[in-house]
Amino acid sequence: MIIKENLLLEYGAEFIEYKAKEIICSKDGTPGNYLQISKGIVELNNYHEDGKEFTLNILYEGQSIGESLLFNGRGYPMYVIARTDCRLLKLPKERFLQLIKDNADAMDSLLKYISDRLFYKYLMLFNNSATDPSVKIKYLIDYYKEASSKAGKYEYEVPLTRKQIANLTGLRVETVIRTVKKMESEHVLKMEGGKILY
Repeated sequence: MIIKENLLLEYGAEFIEYKAKEIICSKDGTPGNYLQISKGIVELNNYHEDGKEFTLNILYEGQSIGESLLFNGRGYPMYVIARTDCRLLKLPKERFLQLIKDNADAMDSLLKYISDRLFYKYLMLFNNSATDPSVKIKYLIDYYKEASSKAGKYEYEVPLTRKQIANLTGLRVETVIRTVKKMESEHVLKMEGGKILY
């Protein structure tokens, strides 16, 4: 969790509910609130000219949405969509800025989170320049596993669908399916009931 929910509530945050597939923020919309996921999964994406979806990130409970945009005054460069039913905490920008000014621990937590996200973006930018699809998929899964407490081989259940992996890596779904099967035959990962274990 980036900022403790009770601290956000103390500064006037309120819970907002979204249904699965509902748009939370539209591209070019003005960020006016700090948003933190209390429950559910949110996807940040964009669309190419041909309508093909490109997933920028998938966020889970405790993570925040577009927090860095509150500091630069620019519009959202992506769509924010609820992938499951979600409950978010929404705190107006002015109160959010006051909260981090008043609470050094919250500021430290936010800076660490932004740094981790920047690291992810650098990693994925480099990763997506690779030509071997198994390298792209392995980098992505390594990043997600690193954030979990599961360290052993095949202990980590990848929380992404084949389509999400494809959208995050710029690969086609068919390529992801073939590559995952190949990675399983090479004992890099294991398939169990349709789930990827890594």
